[in-house]
Amino acid sequence: MTTRTRSYPTDREAKRRVLLDAVDEVREAAIAGADEAERIGRLPAAVVKALDDSGLFGMKLPAELGGAEADPVTQIDVIEKMAYIEPSVGWCMFIGATSIGWPGAFLPDESLGRVFKGDHIPHVAGVGGVRGRGVEVEGGYQISGRFQFASGIGHAEWLVGGAAIQDEAGETVEQRAFLIPVDQAINHDNWQVAGLKGTSSGDFSTDELFVPKEMTWDWQDLAQGRPQRGGPIFRLGMPAFTAMEHAAFALGVGRRALDLVIETAQSKSRGFGPVATLIGTRPVFQRFVGEADLRLRAAHALVCEFHERAWQEVSAGRSIEPELATELRAVGVMATETAVDVASQAMKYGGGSALFLDNMLQRCFRDVVASGQHFAVTDAGYEAHGQFKLGMGENVPVTGTR
Repeated sequence: MTTRTRSYPTDREAKRRVLLDAVDEVREAAIAGADEAERIGRLPAAVVKALDDSGLFGMKLPAELGGAEADPVTQIDVIEKMAYIEPSVGWCMFIGATSIGWPGAFLPDESLGRVFKGDHIPHVAGVGGVRGRGVEVEGGYQISGRFQFASGIGHAEWLVGGAAIQDEAGETVEQRAFLIPVDQAINHDNWQVAGLKGTSSGDFSTDELFVPKEMTWDWQDLAQGRPQRGGPIFRLGMPAFTAMEHAAFALGVGRRALDLVIETAQSKSRGFGPVATLIGTRPVFQRFVGEADLRLRAAHALVCEFHERAWQEVSAGRSIEPELATELRAVGVMATETAVDVASQAMKYGGGSALFLDNMLQRCFRDVVASGQHFAVTDAGYEAHGQFKLGMGENVPVTGTR
């Protein structure tokens, strides 16, 4: 067993303050590296080092491995703050934290020494869900498949994914999550996209790659919240362990877009000559600002309300009920849609100048729209919530994927 190399306050509010202060430590590097990240399609080395130094990759890591084990509402505040500063950094931060948190909590003891060395929190690119296939062989599994959207693969040391293990008849007998060194997979370097350009969220693949059994764990242990180590957050299961991430990210970017257009409206006019008026003096814009502010605040409050309920449940030793699990996913959809709408309207009021690539408003718009394409925040979240409200909850799967 690896010993802890970092420590965080046990008091919830003190831990929250430490993590929020850590975001401030990354601010300068994140802003300085933003244009380069857009150009090269991944976080620059200086930004990754700043995240390393801050300890933020350990936000969801067991305390005994040097992590913070932050409660869900603290995670919301931290992700939202980082996403507000620089969206691609915020995205890679929460993906990296989850992707190392999973093996930290679920890998067998005998494999920890391979992964956790010294005080370095490993960089892991994660692909949620069971997308590959494999067969059991002596000592482990042979795993094949193409795994999409491995955010952070451009700076990753390890890759995490899931595979359906099949018998000779091709029937699935179990599902395994696995952790492999990045150089054992093919990196397809296919992240040429319109939004979240700096996150290097490309594909990787394996072809009958041997993975030792001790570098895998039962996917259902993760889905149902049965960890090898760690505290209450690892008993949240899926989708609760990751549900706060997309909501917090979108709300941070949506808030940044609103603040940017408010700033612009103080000096930008519409019209020509004597009829030109400052955007900020137009009633239609004032209404947008008032409504958008309240919508973002309301979404944030509801996201926190649901996740605090989940935290209290697991802290008391209880499992997340299926209906609450669907609410956690549905509120993430709602928060994301709210942020996308706010950013879209902000882009409209930003006018032609918002189209230029050196304008942060267009980046916020592109990035939050891209975040809304994620499987975790599709209409399926609403549908599952609606099924419970209609009395059909027994047909709703409890677990989900990122």
